[in-house]
Amino acid sequence: MDIGRLYIDGKWMETGRTRDSVNPADGTVAGTVYEGDESHVDMAVAAAERAFPAWMALPVTERAALLFRIADLIEQRAEKFAAIDTADNGKPLRDSLGDAYDSAACFRYYAGLIDKPSGYTYSVPDPNTYAMTVREPIGVCGLIAPWNYPLMMAAWKIAPCIAAGNTAVFKPSSLTPLSAVALFGLMEEAGIPAGVANLVMGGGVTVGDAMVRHPGIGKVVFTGGTDTGKTLMKAAAETLKGVGLELGGKSPCVIFDDVDIDTGVDWALFAVFCNQGEVCSAGSRLILQDTIYDEFLARLAARAEKIKIAAGTVPGAEMGPLVSEEHRNTVLGYIETAKSEGARLVCGGTRPSGAEFDKGYFVLPTIFADCTPEMTIVREEVFGPVLAVQKFSTEAEAIALANDCQYGLAAGVFSNDAARALRVVRAFRAGITWVNAYHPTFAQAPWGGYKQSGIGRELGPYGLEEYTEVKQINLNLAPGPVGWFG
Repeated sequence: MDIGRLYIDGKWMETGRTRDSVNPADGTVAGTVYEGDESHVDMAVAAAERAFPAWMALPVTERAALLFRIADLIEQRAEKFAAIDTADNGKPLRDSLGDAYDSAACFRYYAGLIDKPSGYTYSVPDPNTYAMTVREPIGVCGLIAPWNYPLMMAAWKIAPCIAAGNTAVFKPSSLTPLSAVALFGLMEEAGIPAGVANLVMGGGVTVGDAMVRHPGIGKVVFTGGTDTGKTLMKAAAETLKGVGLELGGKSPCVIFDDVDIDTGVDWALFAVFCNQGEVCSAGSRLILQDTIYDEFLARLAARAEKIKIAAGTVPGAEMGPLVSEEHRNTVLGYIETAKSEGARLVCGGTRPSGAEFDKGYFVLPTIFADCTPEMTIVREEVFGPVLAVQKFSTEAEAIALANDCQYGLAAGVFSNDAARALRVVRAFRAGITWVNAYHPTFAQAPWGGYKQSGIGRELGPYGLEEYTEVKQINLNLAPGPVGWFG
């Protein structure tokens, strides 16, 4: 079996240490990769620094052409990438295939954006001064991706980074590195110059920390847990580098009694159980109006119990295993805590039974009712298929419950009263919101949160600007002595 290698300065590199990547559906080895250390980060940064001047100076049309080629190749091999991510992460093939196409769309979007107008001109008091701003690349950027969307999170970071003219050092999650190896092979095939994008695999306490502290990296962008993000931010302060943090969430989904219940149930299921609940923006707090509470819960539980749980490669699989045994045990621990704190278990709450589940890291779709604001299941991010349901009676109460959270990543509201829906969505203290929908995400629109859900935005024009510095330029239209000193 081939072992995935590091990719530094246009060359594939082996190291003295390897790590097996485990298929969470059955515990078998999905693949093996070499892991680097601080010395490999140093090599990658040096290569990225050497490549930066020429890459920054390359005409945007040529940078765009490369990104278009990468997008086309991802699309052509979407099924291959889907198979890799399903084996590595566990999600159903239909989900992984969607991720592959979304990844191609991200590269294509930024390829099409970078030749569009940017910057401003300013009317200043001096008639002989012409003032303007331009956006320029930062330099070398360190990109650290999570395990829940391995290929797509790589695309979200690499595409805008290199499109803006930066060079990159990329670290995938140690749990799901395989599609990153395939992606870098594809980028090499597309003709990316040596040093523009570098792949260093390894743990967060070795490779990740070295990236954050490296003085040659001008900005580090991280997606992951809030506690890790706080630690990263402290370390980045040593070199005053920029940070982009897309962190945790405990996002509310508010449903009023004027919606069609079956439609609301369908969206509520999708909001929390999509991708096994391993989504930072998951609608893991369902806030239901009291007049439909009991009927809605009954229908929701009936539907949840019919979700097809299976290995991601099983035809018709709707929900796969969690990413690792450790993470499964963490989720089961949250479930036990919810029980001990008085939440009412409506369905799920344990591992599925059957020989096909014995070696995998599966957890049943779990719903807790009658949850109160102080419960752990309401306060903390579980990152699994666990839903906490709360009850409200008035619009003001719904808003208060939705915003009673340290996080502010996402929120959704369902109502057939357009004015009320708009009032509620404007009152949400969250960066990503939906009305009568939940989860749709587009490369064209910004992604990021308020409060402890992070700093900065990914995707859209905002996502490109995150990888630039703003430079002010003043032109004297009447050159001559200033005459300030006699």
